[in-house]
Amino acid sequence: MKLFFRQTGETGPAIVILHGVFGSSDNWLTISKTIAAKGYRVFALDQRNHGQSPRADEHDYQVMASDLREFLIDQQLDKPILVGHSMGGKAVMQYAMLYPGTFYKLVVVDIAPKFYPVHHAELVRGLKAIDLASLKSRNDADAVLSQYEPIPTVRQFLLKNLYRNEQGQFAWRLNLPVIERELHGIGEELTNPQIVSDPTLFIRGSESPYILDDDIPTIKRIFPNAQIAVIQGAGHWVQAEKPVEFVDALLTFIGHGL
Repeated sequence: MKLFFRQTGETGPAIVILHGVFGSSDNWLTISKTIAAKGYRVFALDQRNHGQSPRADEHDYQVMASDLREFLIDQQLDKPILVGHSMGGKAVMQYAMLYPGTFYKLVVVDIAPKFYPVHHAELVRGLKAIDLASLKSRNDADAVLSQYEPIPTVRQFLLKNLYRNEQGQFAWRLNLPVIERELHGIGEELTNPQIVSDPTLFIRGSESPYILDDDIPTIKRIFPNAQIAVIQGAGHWVQAEKPVEFVDALLTFIGHGL
């Protein structure tokens, strides 16, 4: 699958970023510009069924890793640094297990290689409750979604997927039926986990429940050369909530040895 991407920066080592569920490359524009200003080429991808990338019935970590491999080959990116948040973090972990020796370093943002129970179902219900055919404005969409999600910043993040198509009608940049069907799979453990000995950084938010202290032994077993960085005051969307601290942790890790 040919994924849509945004490139920031023309020279320097390559960094490839995969967003989380309901996200897109658009969420990483500011971070990408900050990193590129330090001398990197940053490629932010839209994963399948998200953003401007193609839609497909298949949506699991095996095919997401395959999509990433195809992208790296097409762009002739030899041993880039891979960064993934949440679902994207599991995708880059799966990639590292399936395609060893094809990347330089791995950065996993606020996700562990374990099973997570379905917890986004209410968000999907909220998005589906928005009647696109009769929708007049984003404010109207926000009013409907507020009945399912009380936090304004989360609603704003979700509604970035709303756009007007060529006919001027509201539409989603999400394949909602497939994402709804695959929510359980998105939370699943990775298939056939292999030891990844490459340098890996796990960035966790101190206020996030996604990586717990109890998860660290499992992380260290699968990723024996892993480091753990904790961003104080951040929740699950670490890069959005604490962008300065996030970029500092990222650059400190990837800058060594380059």
